[in-house]
Amino acid sequence: MGKNAKGINIYFIIIAILLLITVWISTIQEKGDSYTKGEFISQLEAGEVLSVEIHPNTQVPTGTVDVYLTGNQVKILNVSDVVEIQELVAKYNIDPILDDVPQENWFLSDMLPILLIVIFGVFMFAMMNAQNASNSGGGKMMNFGKSRARLSTGGEVTLKDVAGLREEKEDLEEIVDFLKDPGKYTRVGARIPKGVLLEGAPGTGKTLLAKAIAGEAKVPFFSISGSDFVEMFVGVGASRVRDLFADAKKNAPCIVFIDEIDAVARRRGTGMGGGHDEREQTLNQLLVEMDGFGTNEGIIVMAATNRVDILDPAILRPGRFDRKISVQTPDVGGREEILNVHAKNKPLSEDVDLKQVAQTTAGFTGADLENLLNESAIHAAKDNRGFIVQEDIKKAFIKVGIGAEKKSRIISDEEKRITAYHEAGHAILFHVLPDVGPVYTVSIIPTGLGAAGYTMPLPEKDEMFNTRGKMLQDIMVSLGGRIAEEIIFDDVTTGASSDIKKATKVARAMVTKYGFSSNIGVINYDENDNEVFIGRDLAHTRSHSEAVANEIDKEVKSIIDDCYTKAKNIIMQHEDVLHACAKLLLEKEKIGREEFEALFA
Repeated sequence: MGKNAKGINIYFIIIAILLLITVWISTIQEKGDSYTKGEFISQLEAGEVLSVEIHPNTQVPTGTVDVYLTGNQVKILNVSDVVEIQELVAKYNIDPILDDVPQENWFLSDMLPILLIVIFGVFMFAMMNAQNASNSGGGKMMNFGKSRARLSTGGEVTLKDVAGLREEKEDLEEIVDFLKDPGKYTRVGARIPKGVLLEGAPGTGKTLLAKAIAGEAKVPFFSISGSDFVEMFVGVGASRVRDLFADAKKNAPCIVFIDEIDAVARRRGTGMGGGHDEREQTLNQLLVEMDGFGTNEGIIVMAATNRVDILDPAILRPGRFDRKISVQTPDVGGREEILNVHAKNKPLSEDVDLKQVAQTTAGFTGADLENLLNESAIHAAKDNRGFIVQEDIKKAFIKVGIGAEKKSRIISDEEKRITAYHEAGHAILFHVLPDVGPVYTVSIIPTGLGAAGYTMPLPEKDEMFNTRGKMLQDIMVSLGGRIAEEIIFDDVTTGASSDIKKATKVARAMVTKYGFSSNIGVINYDENDNEVFIGRDLAHTRSHSEAVANEIDKEVKSIIDDCYTKAKNIIMQHEDVLHACAKLLLEKEKIGREEFEALFA
C-alpha cells in the first residue's frame, strides 16, 4: 500500500472519530441525566424538592428542569411539556423559576455546521492529493483499474547477450527488422505478426529473449505478469488490459510483453465461476485488444508460458499469436556458450574446462547453468580464493543436481558397506550398457536429498528422443543397486525405493504412451495426457476397459522382470568388479571415471 493510500485511511479514521464524538455529545445534550418524571413526583410528595428552574427549549413545549433537592442535590429532568411541570409544582406550593429565554443546543446549532464544513474540506484536500499522486504513478486508490505494466525504453539487453538460442533468435530478428524499418515489409503487402508466443520449460530464457528484442529494436518495452491483471473485483482485469493497450498506442511502435500468460489466458469454461468469472472477462478483453474491431498498429504482443497446453484456443489462432516459438533446453554447444556468458565476470582457474562442464550438464537450462556458476563462485569465496577451480564446479554440480553432501552424518560400517555395493551395482551397468554411460562419479557420501550415495553418468552427446533399447537400459540401471544388494547380502533394503519408482514409470510410459509393447499395440493409453479441469471434468474417467488395464499391468511387470533378469546376469558376470568397486568406495568414499574404469582393466 502506498503512502497516499495510507494517508487517506488516516483521514477516514479521523472523520469517523469526529462523527462519533459529535453523536456522543449530541446524545448527552438530548438525554441529559437519567432522572425520570415518576421519581420527580415521588420526591415532590415526600417534600424533598426545594425549588425548580424551568428552561424551555426552542422546540416548545419541550424543555429541561433543574430540580434542587435536600442534601444539596441537583438533578436534571428532560420534559416534553414545561406547562405541565409548572402546574404540577404549583400544587405543592413551589414557585418555579422560569427562564424566558429558550435554551438552544449551541453545539448542534453553531459548532456542528462549522465542524462538518472543516471535515468536508479536509476530506476533499486529501482526495485531491491522492488524485495528483495517482496521476504521477504514486497512488493506488484512484488508479485501481490502471495498468501495472513497467515501461522500459533503454536497451540494456540485446540479442548478443542471449547465448545458446540460435534458431529462436533468427525467428525473432524479423520482428526487430520490422520495428526498425516497417516500410520495407508494408511495400510488398506483408503484415508483421501481431503476437509472438514463447513457449518452453522454466529457465530456458523466454523473458530474456523478449527483453533482447526490445533492446535490439530500441523501442519502448511494456512488461507485465499475467497475474497482475487478475483481481478479486470483477472488471478490474479488463480495465487494466484496456489501459495497457491505451498506453501502448501512445508509445507505438512498441512491444507489450506478458510473462506467464497462462495466469490470465487459461482455457475458458474450465472453472466454476461461469461466464462472468473475472479471469474470463480479462481474457475476453485481451482477445478484443489483440485482434478485435479496434486497430493497434505498431504494437507487437509477446508472451511467455510453460503451459501452452492449457491456453484458450482463441488466443492461439492467427491474428493474435501468429507465431509460436519453442524455446528448448540448450544442446551441448549452447550450454558452452551460456557458460561463457555467465563466466565473463568470474575469474576462472586454468584447470576449468567449460566444454567438459557443458557435457556434464545435459538437460540444464540457462537459469540452471547460471546458478551452477554462481554456486561455484560462492564455494570459492568460502575457501577464501579469488578464483574458481574445476573442483568448485564439481561440488556445485552435486549440490544443485543431487544435494549438498553430508560428510558429518554418522553412518554405521554396515550401512556404508550396503551403500557401496548398491552404488557399485549401478556403476557396472552404466559402464557395460552402451547407451547410458559412461560413469562420471560414484560416491557413498550422503546427500541433502536423503540419498545414501549416488552414481553420476556423463552423457557424451545430447539426444532428441529415446529409443526402446535405451529405455530398457535405463530400467536395468535403475534396478542395479537392488540387484547388487540381493547378490551380496541375500537381502534387500528400502534404499532402492526411488529406483523402483523410476523404473516403473519408464516401463509404464513404454506401454501406455510410446507403443513399445507388441502385446498392447500402438495405442496411447496414457491418462496423464488429458488434463482434468474442475468444472469441465468433475470426474476423471478411464479411457479404456478394466481388461485393458489388467493387460497393461501385466506388460509393465513383464518388462520389469525381463530387465531385472538381464541386469542381474550382467552384474554376476562382473562380480569381481563389484567387490573391487565396493572396496575402493569404502576406502575413498568417492571415485571418478578413471579410477572406476581401471577396475575393468
